[in-house]
Amino acid sequence: MAMAMAATSSPSFPKNPNFSIRPKNPIWTQQTGLSINASRPKKPTSITCTATIQENPTTSTTRSQDRVFNFAAGPATLPERVLKKAESELVNWRGSGMSVMEMSHRGKEFLSIIQKAEADLRTLLDIPSNYSVLFLQGGATTQFAAIPLNLCKPNDPVDYLVTGSWGDKAFKEAQKFCKPSVIWSGKSEKYTKIPNFDSLEQNPDARFLHICANETIHGVEFKDYPDPRNKDKILVADMSSNFCSKPVDVSKFGVIYAGAQKNVGPSGVTIVIIRKDLIGNAQEITPVMLDYKIHDENNSLYNTPPCYGIYMCGLVFEDLLEQGGLKEVEKKNIKKADLLYKVIDESNGFYRCPVEKSVRSLMNVPFTLEKPELEAEFIKEAAKEMMVQLKGHRSVGGMRASIYNAMPLAGVEKLVAFMKDFQARHA
Repeated sequence: MAMAMAATSSPSFPKNPNFSIRPKNPIWTQQTGLSINASRPKKPTSITCTATIQENPTTSTTRSQDRVFNFAAGPATLPERVLKKAESELVNWRGSGMSVMEMSHRGKEFLSIIQKAEADLRTLLDIPSNYSVLFLQGGATTQFAAIPLNLCKPNDPVDYLVTGSWGDKAFKEAQKFCKPSVIWSGKSEKYTKIPNFDSLEQNPDARFLHICANETIHGVEFKDYPDPRNKDKILVADMSSNFCSKPVDVSKFGVIYAGAQKNVGPSGVTIVIIRKDLIGNAQEITPVMLDYKIHDENNSLYNTPPCYGIYMCGLVFEDLLEQGGLKEVEKKNIKKADLLYKVIDESNGFYRCPVEKSVRSLMNVPFTLEKPELEAEFIKEAAKEMMVQLKGHRSVGGMRASIYNAMPLAGVEKLVAFMKDFQARHA
């Protein structure tokens, strides 16, 4: 479903080499030093960031002082400049006299929005022409059923490599529609690693091999991808929590799917990138809303799609391109993650990340405290410093900092400074 670009041009973010989500050269100031061996005041110190801000007349790089650093796993933080652009177009989108929320999804205005969003996503990920891009609803969880329904017959075997809770949920859902097998599971080791691919005993008759590229809850991320040894060489990946965080060779996959609410937009949009030859073979019981052929033939407009969410995704895609594309975005994400993992690893055990270092996620950083009784205090004090949603998932406890694309470096720097200060007072 390669969409042609709309004739109506859409203004993009200004071409400005200084266009950045964060202030340059942040200078941390606080009332006491952050040395681990420093004296330990009883009251938490106030950690702030000051910086010199450069602005251009079109887009401000300033960060609103009343906005928190939101470390939520999803719905997650969005680029503030994207939010401001959406705010400026909320009532009257580019002279149309109406909001995107009021448009007909079949009108020329929204067609230009969804076509531009797809074109920019294709550019970002260098998506080959023999792949369709679908903007759907229902979250990645709905795709747990849609994928076997579209790719399998009821008695087809399929392989699942389970590295966390989401991979496990996908496997359990597939049991209703085909004959899945777990060829490896990290559950016995609390989902802290990824296996050696050469040791995997794949079923040569399997219809596909399914992985979750980044486990949001457990913080385990594939740094490379297994070679599917099934008869059709189909690799399927749930990329919900690291979608568009780094370059990916789409041609290695039969299907990539992702909920938008981590890295590319608000909740409500699910993106499916599927090789075209895999479309059109759905089981007879497949509901019409789960049939990829229906959505492909109708350019994601079979019914009313999540219009405003797709519009927001389009603004984020523009923003990622303005940053220099996914290679540059990945560099920023590596820098943020390195800072956070370093303060954990150099804390002499005060903070601990359970994940094997070689597969630690750049997006979701889980950690615990040596003294679990301090976790509630850590979260409470961090919130006072305008750093929120640091509590770990209810199934694993501890803390988790989700540092998606839109989390500025300044936010991670402030969290690191706070963590050092908290350790100095409580170690």
